[in-house]
Amino acid sequence: LNPPHTHPRATEILVVVEGTLYVGFVTSNTDNRLIAKLLYPGDVFVFPIGLIHFQFNVGKTKAVAFAGLSSQNPGVITIANAVFGPNPSINPDILVKAFQLDKNVVKKLQSKFWWANN
Repeated sequence: LNPPHTHPRATEILVVVEGTLYVGFVTSNTDNRLIAKLLYPGDVFVFPIGLIHFQFNVGKTKAVAFAGLSSQNPGVITIANAVFGPNPSINPDILVKAFQLDKNVVKKLQSKFWWANN
């Protein structure tokens, strides 16, 4: 799994060489529509600049893919790390309201990212 992340300064292109990948990106507000596809060897997929996207190996074997980015400095923001693992932590009350979660759930998620705070 390459978890949901974004490249704020680059478009990404992915070419699958081996295996099967489920990939996708989410369009921007207000649609927030998932554009996703199963990719097989030889398939190509483009992730537009700045949009949240992911890749997930759904096959029974290893997957091999090559990615190219349209910038030498694309940046990367891994969404879960940025939300639940910043240093200092985001006040749990903010995340409770933003994600409509119980405060204990937010604190548990934040604790999963202890490494990001150390």
